[in-house]
Amino acid sequence: MLTGGELAALIAAVVWTVLVAFLCVALVKLTRLLSETTKVVRELGERSRPLLDDVAATVERTDASLERVEEITANVATTTEDLSTMTALTRSVVTGPLVKLASFSYGVRRVVGRRKALALVRTRRRRERR
Repeated sequence: MLTGGELAALIAAVVWTVLVAFLCVALVKLTRLLSETTKVVRELGERSRPLLDDVAATVERTDASLERVEEITANVATTTEDLSTMTALTRSVVTGPLVKLASFSYGVRRVVGRRKALALVRTRRRRERR
């Protein structure tokens, strides 16, 4: 039979063996986890380089497109200013003579209307005299 000290030493040895076994299993799993994490990070690094190159190319194409849009916008603004100037010029060229023509035709209509009215009055007076 075992003495109390031997029994305590045996229990301590078993506990240490179980503890070391759990630690070994944990270390093996941690090693696998670190290995898989390293693989994932490596793959991510390999995939991110082409992706970043594509993003850079897309940004360059977008910048070129935006420059063209700025040119188009500037041309549209210039065209709008030119049309506004042409409209103002056309208005000033056409409106002046149209106003004069309208005034002249109004004057002619009034004179013709008064002459007709005067002719009617004269015709009535002549009829009354007869």
